[in-house]
Amino acid sequence: MRHSFICQKKQAILLVIDEQAGLAPVITDFAVVVENTSKLLKTASLLDIPFIFTEQNPSKLGRTSPELKSFIRSTNMYEKMHFSACVEPGFIHMLAEYQRPQIVVTGTESHVCVLQTSLDLIAAGYQVFVVEDAIASRNKQHKALAIKQLSAVGAIVTCAESVLFQWLEKAGTTQFRTVLQLIK
Repeated sequence: MRHSFICQKKQAILLVIDEQAGLAPVITDFAVVVENTSKLLKTASLLDIPFIFTEQNPSKLGRTSPELKSFIRSTNMYEKMHFSACVEPGFIHMLAEYQRPQIVVTGTESHVCVLQTSLDLIAAGYQVFVVEDAIASRNKQHKALAIKQLSAVGAIVTCAESVLFQWLEKAGTTQFRTVLQLIK
């Protein structure tokens, strides 16, 4: 039996929060966030792990970063106005339909939408994995405070590469070799 803090591919959903082009100029490390999110999305696709995107007020903040657009389908994009996606009508119900208790979270801004969505996911009974090297804020201190708060309430703070290897579970497979090329 695996430890409950291991992110498992058959239990997980990847949630990409508001990685929008309009935020790129003001978010510290936005390019790193997108790069690590892309690795997670490619691996999720390979392993049949569902992924969902949110966009905060896209008419003002623009659409999802161009590097990630190829992963977007009409069925996995959720536009929102609330900072917490969980407050939007139907969002929690949509997540529940997947019947997966683990949510891997990436996105911006760490101390606003990532924080509030993650807190509400925890309150709804989900196990939340916050990918530290795939979240960001305009201010690095705000990101650090969000991570501290999320960790204090039970979110598992991790990194993209750790999630990838937890999903893979073992070396020597075709999937492992494919993912290895992403991280080299």
